[in-house]
Amino acid sequence: MQKLSEGELLDSYRHGQREFCHQDLQGAHLFEAQLAWINLCHSQLSQAYLPYANLSQAQLRSVDLRQAEMSNTQLYQVDLTEANLCCCKLRRANLRYALLKGTDLRGADLQGADLRYADLTGANLMGADLSRAHLGHAKFDHANIQDANLFRAKGANLMGAYMNDLTVHPDGHRQFD
Repeated sequence: MQKLSEGELLDSYRHGQREFCHQDLQGAHLFEAQLAWINLCHSQLSQAYLPYANLSQAQLRSVDLRQAEMSNTQLYQVDLTEANLCCCKLRRANLRYALLKGTDLRGADLQGADLRYADLTGANLMGADLSRAHLGHAKFDHANIQDANLFRAKGANLMGAYMNDLTVHPDGHRQFD
């Protein structure tokens, strides 16, 4: 994996480069970065700072975004298949039509996020906070939402998801209530 600075990434992107697979950008500060259509597959971005960035239609398969700050980030139609977003902050992020198949979202903060039409098949959302998230038409087949908080989530159809007694449903009840 090659170490790449924020400046090198942004400069190369401005000059038309879109392929940045297998790059080490751990802790990168990319506030409001405009990186639509970028390919960062298999890259290291843990603890990156990306609020208000635009990563719409980006290829982020198998990327490591553990503990990244991505609140209010545009991730429209992004491919995050099998990515690691464990403990990632995604408050109010736009993840509409995102591919999140097999993605690790354990402990992620998705409060108020827009996940309409997102595919979360097989995703691990154990302990994630999805309160007030928009979940209309999102696909949760075989997704793990044990211990997750879905209080006041809108449009949730949780058919096919794995829950437990600690899962907080959109209406505030738990299975044992």
